[in-house]
Amino acid sequence: MKKNLRNILVLAMGLMTTVSFAQDWNADSRTRIDMSEANSKAVEGDMMSTSQRATVGATWGGSDWSIHASSDVNYTFTDGTSGVLSAKVYEAYASTDLMGYASVTAGRQALDYGSGAIMSSNQWGADRKTWDGFTFGLNLDMADVTLGYASSTDSISGENGSNSKMWLNAAKAEGDWNANLLYMSTTTGAADAVNAMGLDLSYALMGGDLNLNVSYNTADALDGGDKDMDMTMIGATYNVNESMSISGSQTTYGENGFDVGSASMQGYNASGSLGYLGPDDVNMAIGGSYAMGDFTLGATMNMITNEGVDGSVVEDRDVMDISVGYTMSANANLSLSMATDTQGESETNYMWITLNVMP
Repeated sequence: MKKNLRNILVLAMGLMTTVSFAQDWNADSRTRIDMSEANSKAVEGDMMSTSQRATVGATWGGSDWSIHASSDVNYTFTDGTSGVLSAKVYEAYASTDLMGYASVTAGRQALDYGSGAIMSSNQWGADRKTWDGFTFGLNLDMADVTLGYASSTDSISGENGSNSKMWLNAAKAEGDWNANLLYMSTTTGAADAVNAMGLDLSYALMGGDLNLNVSYNTADALDGGDKDMDMTMIGATYNVNESMSISGSQTTYGENGFDVGSASMQGYNASGSLGYLGPDDVNMAIGGSYAMGDFTLGATMNMITNEGVDGSVVEDRDVMDISVGYTMSANANLSLSMATDTQGESETNYMWITLNVMP
């Protein structure tokens, strides 16, 4: 613990020194109290887990170049007598313009593409996803195109070893519609490449009051077999007025499910959301949101079913997700999130109170 504290103090002093000379800097402090059922029965009586994540970043740059660096410090206080302290570099990259036709960024980056079902960073949890590599942005009239390459020592198959990723993302928005296409190829060790593709489309109607969305994602089997994975979502959101909106969607998983291991969709404990579902699951979701001054309310009901070979329902699962937010000032907001996951006679409850402060 003393060694970790010393390293964190040295890192913090270095960051504060560099921030004072930076052209731009940012900071974010998130304090979360976890009162989920998973923690409430770990010991006799109720127990709450408190986690703190502080991020400090700085950016230097000129007309055609920039350098950005940021660091995460996490502390989790679990049972009143002990805690876990960790610190790591969150992002560290340099960007430059290539003769006005393209840009290149090299280093550790947090990346989000399309719906986030294939590549996305975890902004909710302590273990945030980043990629170490290069991204090339091409200034094309037909679309915003990004080419990327990254390598790491984490294997999506769960085995020890190194892997590399290459991807192509193309985004286009024009008038009332926009589209995003992502193709990613992952190679682990000497194994064959695992490929994934996601296509997201949206279209605005009624002057933007009604938005239609379609998302299709497919990927090779992670173990190199022939059991390809797929997931399809169709949905719509209607803005009743400036303060209220309602939405509905249907998400269908193929017979082999869908989970590429590189997205922030790992369930409530890891990413604070429903996350990936299982093979042949179908999720009918109905939700709404309402804003009233500094208060925001949101609720989503997920009705998940799974039909057997003979068409009978072999799984019936309901997940109710409710959130309440309050903007305390221009620099701070408070939120309460609750979720109840019911499957048969089993029920799991999640609840978090989160305070974000951004100087």
